[in-house]
Amino acid sequence: MIQSERLQKARKAKPHGVLPVGSLIAALLVGCSGEERPEAAAPALDRDALRSRAAAVFGTLPAEASNPENAVTPAKVELGRLLYYEPRLSKNHDISCNTCHLLDRYGVDGQPTSSGHRGQRGGRNAPTVYNAALHIAQFWDGRAADVEEQAKGPVLNPIEMAMPSEETVLVVLESIPDYAPLFAAAFPEDENPISYDNMARAIGAFERKLLTPSPFDAFIAGDDSALSDEQFTGLETFVSVGCIACHQGVAIGGGLYQKLGVIKPYPNEDPGRVEITGNEADRQVFKVPSLRNVAKTAPYLHDGSVQRLDEMIRIMAEYQLGIPVGDAQVSAIHAFLDSLTGTVDPELIAKPILPPSGSDTPAPDPS
Repeated sequence: MIQSERLQKARKAKPHGVLPVGSLIAALLVGCSGEERPEAAAPALDRDALRSRAAAVFGTLPAEASNPENAVTPAKVELGRLLYYEPRLSKNHDISCNTCHLLDRYGVDGQPTSSGHRGQRGGRNAPTVYNAALHIAQFWDGRAADVEEQAKGPVLNPIEMAMPSEETVLVVLESIPDYAPLFAAAFPEDENPISYDNMARAIGAFERKLLTPSPFDAFIAGDDSALSDEQFTGLETFVSVGCIACHQGVAIGGGLYQKLGVIKPYPNEDPGRVEITGNEADRQVFKVPSLRNVAKTAPYLHDGSVQRLDEMIRIMAEYQLGIPVGDAQVSAIHAFLDSLTGTVDPELIAKPILPPSGSDTPAPDPS
């Protein structure tokens, strides 16, 4: 039985996306026979065979991450782009979604934790917004079901954008004259289209377009030249050492939860998902991050404590897989991860000219 088939059976035992540790270890040890994997064994470059296996494990990146409860329309996407860049959704009119998830920096701010209202720091690293709509849930602990729900959180978070209430947000939006027709066009069936829910739906629709096709996707589609020999070797290494136990699916991660320190306890004080579920088994469990654009989204982990991708590869091999990896394997996996760096339509993410404030738009509040 091939490893991916064992992983699929293991996941069926946990319907909510958490792979049991015992099943994870069993899946990873397929083909190992108790021996260390050779450091620099050159794989046979059978591109068609590995392409077929990779396609089965990862799938094909769609044009958008659809949500049947929030259809993506041009009007919603355009409104969502404006709101994504809108600093007046913050108490002091100085923070927008793009402040922490910069679209011209692969959806991150490059900091261990982000700076919010009055310079306060959040407790966790701000993950990339690119491809996030493909994930099983949002935030490191999965407390938001989708990007629409996630969009509501930072606006009211006192450490982040710090708006005191949904009503305050609506006062701001209703005071900006040009937003009324934009909301009406985006939500034509709503009697009162300017609402907190619709603000989040518009941002969510925009984010559902933020997918980044990469050279790896071109390889999956049949282009042998899309991956260099080193990147191809890295893909085979990534699969063979067991990284796909957690980093699978079209987002190459983001599809399940896993304990940080499966094989060996990781030095980490963050309780993780247990704060959401109340289940002690979820202590130090986090959503597995997507690896798309990972070469551009340092620092890594929930606390942003790891700066270098090579170091992150070694940490994952040691603590999640229990496998020693040498320089050649790390270099090859790094090369493969470079092939996951994608692109997005620059017109989609271009910084817009925001509509001017109205005469009764509330002033910035630095308190």
